Amino acid sequence: MEHPFFEITHYINGAFVNGGRTFEKLYPATNEVIGSVAEAQADEVDRAVQAAKEAFKTWGRMSAKERRPILHRFAQGIRDHFAELARIETYDVGRPLSENSIHYIERAAHNIEFFADFAVMHGSEAYPMDNGYINYVLRQPVGVAALITPWNIPLLLETWKLGPALGFGNTVVLKPAETTPIGAWKLAQIADEAGVPPGVFNVIQGFGPDSAGALLTQHPDVKLISFTGETVTGKAILRTASDTMARVSFELGGKGANIIFDDVDMERAIKVSLRSSFLNQGEVCLAGSRILVQRGIYNEFLERFADATTAHYRPGDPMDMNTTLGALNSREHLERVERFLEIGRKDGNIVLGGDRPDLPAPFDKGNFLNTTIITEANADSDVCKLEIFGPVVTMMPFDDEDEAIHIANDVEYGLSAVVQTGNVGRAVRVSSQIDAGTVWVNDYFVRDLRVPFGGMKASGIGREGGHYSMEFYTEMKNVCLANQ
Repeated sequence: MEHPFFEITHYINGAFVNGGRTFEKLYPATNEVIGSVAEAQADEVDRAVQAAKEAFKTWGRMSAKERRPILHRFAQGIRDHFAELARIETYDVGRPLSENSIHYIERAAHNIEFFADFAVMHGSEAYPMDNGYINYVLRQPVGVAALITPWNIPLLLETWKLGPALGFGNTVVLKPAETTPIGAWKLAQIADEAGVPPGVFNVIQGFGPDSAGALLTQHPDVKLISFTGETVTGKAILRTASDTMARVSFELGGKGANIIFDDVDMERAIKVSLRSSFLNQGEVCLAGSRILVQRGIYNEFLERFADATTAHYRPGDPMDMNTTLGALNSREHLERVERFLEIGRKDGNIVLGGDRPDLPAPFDKGNFLNTTIITEANADSDVCKLEIFGPVVTMMPFDDEDEAIHIANDVEYGLSAVVQTGNVGRAVRVSSQIDAGTVWVNDYFVRDLRVPFGGMKASGIGREGGHYSMEFYTEMKNVCLANQ
């Protein structure tokens, strides 16, 4: 199949800028070179930040009502480019086109639209005093926001940050992951077409440590840093932010438990578990990659889940609408996941998968891995403790609620969990004791943009969503009004 070749640039102060250095963009499904990407140096990073700083003088003073129609046009532009963006996500990520066409693009548009509306409709506080004075609270934008996003669900996560940052009046420098640069570049084109003013939204391409990402987070004029990625990088950014006093919001790694009690609707539990295990090739920080099954139904669930996995997930050309399992994002990441499989063979038993599929050229050169189930691994094994971030799950039995809760919480992460039970009281009890920022009961990956999203423990700092995003992306100012 003939692929387009992408000439991917920065977007700085309303202009598409090549810069001096470039690197190659590979297609995860074949490892063919499909693009040339501008690599930001210190000069481009500074120009982007300065453009955002200058644009903030106007954008930050506009009312939310004035910003809303511009951002609505941006959201509509995303919808208008639905088919193109769906294909771009496949070229960027390796995810099947069939999965992109279900919900990612619409959710990306909704992220922009929701916060444009929320910024208009939110209220504030007023406190009358006995002496007749009145205190009222203003919400004002902070300044230049550095948005650093990962490669697994780029469009969704980029707009998840762009929506509130722009809606509340901040200006933005976005740095996407180096392996997924196309979507952010296309978002810049759509924003430009929608009339987002120059400098309000900037994109720099490049790498992270000792490169564009580090330069951006170290910049003294960056006032906000919203980062989604792995925990080690988050810690490095936090150290940097302590020097510049930039406020931070981090959504980091996860190792979620999917707890299945013996009173579940088995068919529904299998369906939910397929999604929580293998959505986006398992490259989801929210994945329920540790499946805990109550002992009385363990053998039945394992057998039926393995059969359903085999029947549903078919690797192949991601652009083929019949493909249901795409490629991992890079060769390096595939090899990392395969190192975990070696641990799984040593510490447990691989009952399904554990190998690369046999695919025809050119997909035999791609980063494909079969869906994998590991059983009999001890809870202290690295495959049960560390984030694998691929189509790999572990499964183990438990006897009662207390044991399930202990196993679920006995990891350094606390981002999300799934609890599956037919008993409402049990759902409430167990959910309240799980160390996780989000707990889904009898479903998975359902999002309401009004609710808090973020992680406990090593899974992050802060919450975003609804007024929680407003807390991060705005400054509060109290005005005390005299009675004369």
